[in-house]
Amino acid sequence: MRLIGNILWLILGGLEIALAWLIVGLVLCITIVGIPLGLQAFKMAKLTLTPFGTHVVYGGGAGSLLLNIIWVVLVGVWMAIGYCFAGLLNCITIIGVPFGIQSFKMAKLALWPFGSQIV
Repeated sequence: MRLIGNILWLILGGLEIALAWLIVGLVLCITIVGIPLGLQAFKMAKLTLTPFGTHVVYGGGAGSLLLNIIWVVLVGVWMAIGYCFAGLLNCITIIGVPFGIQSFKMAKLALWPFGSQIV
């Protein structure tokens, strides 16, 4: 089921979103200040490629908390809102519910990426 879900996800737009995250990560890594943000974009690209069958483990210390607060203020809220909106649209139909659940998983990671790991 994970394989079928991931294939459908990639065909229906996941590949384009992952490529966009990859490009954003590369652009952010051009400057030294942007490297931590670029690494989080790479993390989002990884989750976007194979959302079915992966889990996000949240953790981290005080440094992660501080970076997450800055992230939320700058971009995290808007990205999370976008993913939640996509999740709600997916959940309109029964067939789209699994894709909506994955969108909600990505919304949480988009809101709080520092200190999290994808397993």
